[in-house]
Amino acid sequence: MDYERYIDKDIKTAGGNESPIPKKFDNVLYPYGWREIRISGDLVVKKYPRQTTQRRGRFSDKPYEIETIEGYIDGHNIDFLKNRVAFDLEWNSKDQTFDRDLLAMRTYFDCGLIDVGVIVTRAEELNDIFRQEKDDHGQPLIKKYGASTTWIGKLIYRLDSRRNGGCPILAIGIRKECVKGYGRLKEYYTKFEDVYTGKEV
Repeated sequence: MDYERYIDKDIKTAGGNESPIPKKFDNVLYPYGWREIRISGDLVVKKYPRQTTQRRGRFSDKPYEIETIEGYIDGHNIDFLKNRVAFDLEWNSKDQTFDRDLLAMRTYFDCGLIDVGVIVTRAEELNDIFRQEKDDHGQPLIKKYGASTTWIGKLIYRLDSRRNGGCPILAIGIRKECVKGYGRLKEYYTKFEDVYTGKEV
């Protein structure tokens, strides 16, 4: 496989989270039982009176009034969920998407549905590739991957401000080594392609 063709196919394709890269995650995770999940829930509030008029009296075992707030939790969806682990990929969305993801994971955690959340996004060093490569119109890719889109820097400062609440978050940045032809694995990929094409035995 030609490295430039690999870059054209996966990185140069527009479409944010509808680009080939998120779809590759779908293809890997879905066969292993990971599924996108959306939750909704009602809040049931029970009001217990004191058994006596004294301020220190015990509370009754039975509520005198029950109120249900429907839709108290609604619309929180996560890309992948399995074995109490929530997983979201944000490749090239608006950075406010992280707020939605962290709120969803925080809600799942507070409801006792997950133990940890995982968010995968772009590492800052991918900008080196985006500045070097151009799209089909001859424009630098960096214009499509701007500072206001989802990348690790936009996620870390949200975690530092504890927007995840009590939910533990594992933040992962996709580095240059994950792109064929770049980083420390470039020599490995070159030798692998030579063997695959019969140039080296």
